Amino acid sequence: MVVVVAAVVEHGGGPVTVREFDGTSDRDRAAVERLEGACEVGPSAGKLCLFTDLLGDPLCRVRHSPAFLMLVRPTRRRCSHQSAIASSSIHPSLKCECLPCVPQVAEAGAGGEVVGVVRGCVKTVACGRGQDDLFSKVAYLLGLRVSPAHRRRGIGRALVARMEEWFRQAGAEYAYVATDRDNEPSVRLFTSRCGYAKFRTPSVLVHPVFRHDLAPPRRVAVLRIPTRDAELLYRARFAGVEFFPRDIDAVLSNPLSLGTFLAVPASSKPWRGAEAFLASPPPSWAVGSVWNSKDAFRLEVRGAPRLWRAAARATRAADRALSRWLLLRVPSVPNLFEPFGMHFLYGLGGAGADAPRMATALCRHAHNVARRAGARVVATEVAACDPLRGAVPHWPRLGAEDLWCIKRLADGYGDGALGDWTKAPPGASIFVDPREF
Repeated sequence: MVVVVAAVVEHGGGPVTVREFDGTSDRDRAAVERLEGACEVGPSAGKLCLFTDLLGDPLCRVRHSPAFLMLVRPTRRRCSHQSAIASSSIHPSLKCECLPCVPQVAEAGAGGEVVGVVRGCVKTVACGRGQDDLFSKVAYLLGLRVSPAHRRRGIGRALVARMEEWFRQAGAEYAYVATDRDNEPSVRLFTSRCGYAKFRTPSVLVHPVFRHDLAPPRRVAVLRIPTRDAELLYRARFAGVEFFPRDIDAVLSNPLSLGTFLAVPASSKPWRGAEAFLASPPPSWAVGSVWNSKDAFRLEVRGAPRLWRAAARATRAADRALSRWLLLRVPSVPNLFEPFGMHFLYGLGGAGADAPRMATALCRHAHNVARRAGARVVATEVAACDPLRGAVPHWPRLGAEDLWCIKRLADGYGDGALGDWTKAPPGASIFVDPREF
């Protein structure tokens, strides 16, 4: 579901109303695109600013999720289909194509301007604690944007409240949101005004894509495994990890998922399927999958001094000039100061004493996949205590420290063994769904 705010801005302000995004409206799509271009992602005071380009699709970050809705609210008349949805609980399997009617949207008067937007989806995920059968229906709230000229007017809070109404109708027991740990206005909005509690503190680790391939560690082989085998492996070894999606098969088979890769010692047996691997795994191994975010949205860094831009160009020129000599390859900073694409490494995990080295091999392989596809950075997100965190190559200046906040929506609790998930201690790992990254 995408909710937008329409406002009439006259003489410094005007009435504001919340309504649902109209995916059939060129006006709505263009307005949300303009809003995204005006809003930085994360804190901006004294720092570089990151902006997003949705490539003309405001739903790009929820379109591949298991349950999202694009509802419309008419100003006066309600068609029978819309009335039925408004007066009854919404089944999470409904998709936007289930809403063929297009009534007029409610505007706050003539000349209404979109000044805020938020997205949300509902899915079933694992609650962790190492139990493979402990799942809960959760809602994820993302992409909250408010026009800089209309902040501190309660618009963000109104958007969150409206989205939570749909979450409850969809049967979600919990809602959670990810924000930059240093984004004080965002943290204050959710924790002080919207009733969310600080929950998890994963890190976004980002590595630039150079003009040359990265060599894998010695005596390590990286294999691409079939999608069905990847699903079996993930369900067998990761179903007890927090936020592991029950529909992992849909994630892995999505066209944006470029494959699942397994790093094993070079002396390991040939791949004979997931069952054989699980029955007799090598002493150490690591697995990870690559998601093509580049074809969903683009990013752009703004606010960099000219000296930084010149230095980045110089590193690329040196990398290009020296790349023909293997021993003289140098790291380079890709052009991040114009819209660029990203690959996301998700489902990173492993086992064995040498698993960190295997994970490093996967990260280098993901870098090479991204280079051939034209992406300029590779990102992943790991829990604060993830045992593989130190093995992920990254540049700290390009990453971010996230804060996940959670709120219980249901009056009762889900599975009896879970209790109140908001008070559960963190696990060693966390699964970040690439569909909403």
